[in-house]
Formats: sequence, C-alpha cells, structure tokens
Amino acid sequence: MTNLLYSETEDDLRAAVRSLLAGRADAQTVLGRIERPSPYVPGLWDALAGQIGAAGLLVPEKLGGQGASHREAAVVLEELGRAVTPVPYLTSAVVATETLLALGDGTGAVAELLGALAGGGAVAVLAVPLSTAPGTDPVADGPVPAVADAVAADVLLVPRADGLYAVAAADARITPRVPLDLTRPLAVVDANGAEGTRLADADAARAAVRRGLLAGAGLLASEQLGLAEWCLEETVRHTRERHQFNRPIGSFQALKHRMAQLWLELVGARAAARAAADALATGAADAALTVAVAQAYCSKVAVHAAEECVQLHGGIGMTWEHPAHLALKRAKSDQTALGSAGRHQDTVAALMDLPAPR
Repeated sequence: MTNLLYSETEDDLRAAVRSLLAGRADAQTVLGRIERPSPYVPGLWDALAGQIGAAGLLVPEKLGGQGASHREAAVVLEELGRAVTPVPYLTSAVVATETLLALGDGTGAVAELLGALAGGGAVAVLAVPLSTAPGTDPVADGPVPAVADAVAADVLLVPRADGLYAVAAADARITPRVPLDLTRPLAVVDANGAEGTRLADADAARAAVRRGLLAGAGLLASEQLGLAEWCLEETVRHTRERHQFNRPIGSFQALKHRMAQLWLELVGARAAARAAADALATGAADAALTVAVAQAYCSKVAVHAAEECVQLHGGIGMTWEHPAHLALKRAKSDQTALGSAGRHQDTVAALMDLPAPR
C-alpha cells in the first residue's frame, strides 16, 4: 500500500526550507521586489540550491546530486508555494532536470549539465510556453512566448524538429513580458540562429520533454497545496484576531462554514498532490493518470483558497501591502500552467476510457 505520510527526512527538509525562506524571503521582502526588474532575492537561490542542496534532489549522487526523489522535491515546492517565493525551482530543478535525466546514461554533455544544475551553479529552463501540458510535443521553430524564468536561465533547453539542444541563454534573444504573477517572470525566447549543443535526436527529445512536463505538472500540485495551506492558515489567524461587535469574526457561523469547506478541499488536495509525487517517485504505471487527477483538483483548490483569503481579510486583503494578492496571482497563474484543469480532465477521461456526455 502506498504511504502518503511525510517521512522524518521530509519533515527535516521542510523545516530547513521554511527557516531559510522566513529569514531571507518573507512576505515583505518579496513584496519589496516584485516591481523591480528582477523579483529574485539576491543570494536566495545559492542558499536553497547550494547550501540546502534542494536543486539536486532529483539528480543521482554519481552526478553530484542528492539522489532523493520527487517526494522530497514536492516538500520543497510546498514551502515555496506557501511563501510564493520567486525562484526558478519548478522550471530548473524539476522540469529541466527531469528532461535531462530522461536522456542520459551519466556521461557527456548531459551529465555535465546535470552536475551544474545539481550544485546550483547553473539554471536551465525548457524553452516552451508555461501553459504547455504533458503529452504535447512542442517545437521551438520561432519565438516562444511565455517561457517562465527564462530571464534567470544560464542554459535553455530548446526542442527543435531534429532534437533537443542546449543553448546558452546569452546566445538567445530573451524579451521580458509583464506577467500576472510578478513572482514568476515570463519572457519571449527566440533561439533561432543559436547553434547550441545537440543533446538528443528527435524521438529521444520528444520522450524527454514529455517526462519533464509530466514531472512539472505533478509537482506543481504540491506548490498549489502549499499555497492553499498558507491561505487557510492566514485566514484563520486573521479571523481570530479581527473583532466586530466585540467578537472575533471567526466565531460567526457563516465564516466558520466557509473555512471548514476550504479545509475539506485542502485535505483532498494534499492526498492528490502526495499521490502524484509518490507515483512519479516510484515510476508507477498510472503516473500520468495520478498527475492529471492532482492537477485537475489542486489548481481549483488553490484558486478558491486564495479568493477566500482575499475576501475574508476584508479591506486589508485588497491592499498592495498585504501578501494575499501574491497568493491569488500565483494561484491563477498556476491554474493555466502546464495544462489547464480542463485539459487534465480530458486526460483523465482518455486514460480511463470515459466517453463524453451526449
């Protein structure tokens, strides 16, 4: 039977990441950077990737990584989601890393790049739109819109008709765009004319990109889970402290019911996200189905939790100074990232051979 409970190692990892974020990337620090050219907190990636070793969790030890699994990476993403942290973890340490892992036998350019990523010395980004769903075969023949974290990348993994190429970011044209979620920068990437290093042929590239996108979608559910948990905890805290008519507003039955409903949804989201992480970690035959279920459910829960957080905070929840809007924008952005809920529902229907209603 699958055990979805957190292990002692996972709990220790969570504590380390949460402590790091509390000290270096609390809400006010993030709020103070989102209107700057770069939202990334200086030194945070080096600490997270290098000191804690989070960037190399999925990389085998022989290549310089931690030799852990998707379950541990999911814990990191839960904490990054809670804090709406602007770091390229999902894009580099998960999607790009998993794409490379699908290619190599531990030698050559792939192994060298994985070692650099695992140590935090480089950031790699798969040059596809953030909305690209698992199961698709994107090809970057021209400018690619809405590439997440491209502005932080040292290396771009560019899928072309004849294979997958590693292109130095400095050799591509990267044009920043203003995103809804200011903590996850988007850019148009044009790598045409940049030669790069060919890592795989067309068939291997398609399989690798699909694996990278599947892992990204599955672990994105953990980011959405962490975000929803913070929203509920912050809302409960506020409604205990905020008084009207000489009573905490959290004692009003209507608000109790709304928060209780959100708690029930969050419990389901935790089960779905943990199941997806475990399926990826164990290479389960039904991993694609489990990931689709997690995304179809968790994306909606995160948005609902963020909406309730804003609304139940009243006027303060609508202000720029309160971090609730960061959570709402991240939740809405994540709702379309790596496939919409509707797209994942279609995947569930196809995998389970469920005909559409007539």
